[in-house]
Amino acid sequence: MKNKQTLWVDNVTRQTTLINQGRVANTFWARFKGLMGVPHLAPGEGLLITASNGIHTHFMVIPIDVFYVNAEDVVMDIDVAMAPWRIGRPRRGVRYVIEAPVGTVARTGSTVGDKLRLLGQLEMTMQRSMD
Repeated sequence: MKNKQTLWVDNVTRQTTLINQGRVANTFWARFKGLMGVPHLAPGEGLLITASNGIHTHFMVIPIDVFYVNAEDVVMDIDVAMAPWRIGRPRRGVRYVIEAPVGTVARTGSTVGDKLRLLGQLEMTMQRSMD
């Protein structure tokens, strides 16, 4: 997966890293496309979709772990191993969604209620796209 911006997401509660080489989808088309056509996600790769409270996996060829996160960077819900060609129901109170490789939830021990930290250029990008 090619990176246009540095995405680094730590799970502060579990003291683990979810994403250390990812990208941000902060435009309409980037959010719509998401991970369509991506053949593989390695551990540490991922996509943060701004201004989103739900996702779809249409035209995707890989399952993903999905984190639904509120404005305070708290995980509100998780879909483990969401298969291609599914629609995730919108979650109330969610501000952004993180799509990660299958196994990320298990590897990091992440659960609902965990606090995340977004690092690097992402913080400025998130602020601009959500205001």
